[in-house]
Order: sequence, then structure tokens, then C-alpha cells
Amino acid sequence: QVQLVESGGGLVQAGGSLRLSCATSGRTYSTYRMAWFRQAPGKEREFVAAISWSSGNTYYADSVKGRFTISRDNAKNTGYLEMNSLKREDTAVYYCAARYGAILTRTRESYDYWGQGTQVTVSS
Repeated sequence: QVQLVESGGGLVQAGGSLRLSCATSGRTYSTYRMAWFRQAPGKEREFVAAISWSSGNTYYADSVKGRFTISRDNAKNTGYLEMNSLKREDTAVYYCAARYGAILTRTRESYDYWGQGTQVTVSS
């Protein structure tokens, strides 16, 4: 069983930055993929970014490309989401997710393991 624990959320002004962390208990085999999703009030959970743990290949939603960076630290078994130039529309609960699979995907249903979520609020 893989456990994911997020941290780093909070309140930030528009234009500011935050870094989210996701500590994983999963074995980071070559097929291990980690992703971030977010869910705003009244909206569906949407894909933000994903990373292949072994290769470091990444995949971003268009809405965050150029502003957010997903990364991982093998030694710490922790993934990160660096968020810059934050906008009010980035306000949401952010979830870390993981899967073992051959491809890097943005499909929510493909991820088997989820963290509890961390709130990010961007004020104007």
C-alpha cells in the first residue's frame, strides 16, 4: 500500500509562489509515476502535472505550463510542485497521486493512490 502525504499549502497573494511537497512510502520502481491534481469548489478534480520517477519526464496541463514545475528527490522519496506567478484561479485543494504503469497519464482514474489534499488559496 502506498501512502502519500502532502504539505506546503497556504494563503498567498496573486503573483506569489508556493511549493507543495508529497512524501511517498511507495517503492519508486521504474514504473512509478506521481502527479498533482486540484479541485476548486464546485468543479471536478483536474490534472495539473505528472512526472515519471525514474526518468524525470514531465507532463503539464496547459493552464500551468511555464508557471508550475514538478520534480522529485529520490533520496528523500518526495515529490514537489513549485508554483510561481500564482493566480486567483489557481485556488483549490491540491492532491498528490501515484500509480505504477507504463505511461505518464493525465487521466484521474489511472491513479490508484491519493493523498489527503492541501489547500492553496490565492488572494488578489
